Amino acid sequence: MDLDLRQRFNAAWSEELHRTVRADLERRLGGPIPFPVAETPVFLTEDLRDRFAQASNEIMDLISDPQFIDAHTKAIPPEYRTPGRGHLPQLATIDFAVSRAEDGTLAPRVVELQGFPSLFGFQLLLADVWATHLATMPGMPEGWHLFFSGVDRYRGMALVRQALVGGHDPEQVVLLDLEPDRQKTYPDFLVTRHWWGVDPVCPSELKRDGNRLFRIKEGRTIPVRRIYYRIVIDELERSPIALPFRFDEDIDVEWTPHPEWWWIWSKLSMLSLDHPSVPKTQLLSELEALPDDVSKWVLKPLWSFAGAGVNVDPTPADIAAVPADQRSAWVLQEKVEYAPAFRSVDGDEVKLEMRMMYVRPDDHDRMTLLLNLMRLSRGKMMGVDYNKDLSWTGASVGLWSA
Repeated sequence: MDLDLRQRFNAAWSEELHRTVRADLERRLGGPIPFPVAETPVFLTEDLRDRFAQASNEIMDLISDPQFIDAHTKAIPPEYRTPGRGHLPQLATIDFAVSRAEDGTLAPRVVELQGFPSLFGFQLLLADVWATHLATMPGMPEGWHLFFSGVDRYRGMALVRQALVGGHDPEQVVLLDLEPDRQKTYPDFLVTRHWWGVDPVCPSELKRDGNRLFRIKEGRTIPVRRIYYRIVIDELERSPIALPFRFDEDIDVEWTPHPEWWWIWSKLSMLSLDHPSVPKTQLLSELEALPDDVSKWVLKPLWSFAGAGVNVDPTPADIAAVPADQRSAWVLQEKVEYAPAFRSVDGDEVKLEMRMMYVRPDDHDRMTLLLNLMRLSRGKMMGVDYNKDLSWTGASVGLWSA
């Protein structure tokens, strides 16, 4: 972390600043934010930024290899095999713990791979808001960067738009999620509608005629040409809301990203990745014997989202308790230790997770690393449920000075 900028920020920080930043975010959104927004951005040095970007891009190259993709299509259950998948998704993420290397420096360690979208709109807005308020703080730079890959803000906004909308009228593209206005990610949906014209829509609002989908907006029937797919599989399987199609049907619609990437790029992918930043991962169904020290491993369900079902301190009994017919859906993963990355104004150690966010417009051959999402924690795990009532935790963004 940039210790000089951290010291300047902490010296000038106040509770009033935090309230002002959050109020500014909610004013620009036009609604409340149902999750914690951290009291600070994360200040990245060029060296740390580049170290994480290099590791992320190396892993993205590995998982983008056609042979790797072909080998992992077997993870897709028959009922979720969906026509129309392209050679790569338009949106994907890689989550890294900010850990500690043997030489004591901060280093990336993979926590999760997801062929699934993230908060592209909200992160851009969060960076904008922080840049506005940082410029007013004594001793802080006036200019800030967020984008990787040599991309400026204009180009970054255009890349996201191309990945979301393709060549269509934004009105004919829907952000599909279950009861979107009740999702914690709804603030991102608001930004997506405001900046790129894509409305959040519940599957219950879609109408079907043959193999085509439609929606009603302001009394008009609008064809749905493209779906910005945001439905989490385990939420769908628990929900009473029915889709107006089966995944294995040939529906006349484009996907961004295609639903099959949820399965192809996932925790399962980590079983076959050989990279210094990727922890060892073992499928329970293939486990011949327990590791010598179970305390150094984490028990995870393959298809959960946002940390649901993760056991960070499993016992041999916990592992044995997973039923035989479910063991192919669970992994033991080498425990990743989050390093204290910086201190709050009260001197508390703060741990970080950095999500690297990729886009790919339809006519691009490769994924482009575009921006980041930071999560701050002082609890045992990342996420709201593990940091309740703790300050200097929650959603943030990594910035570096211009």
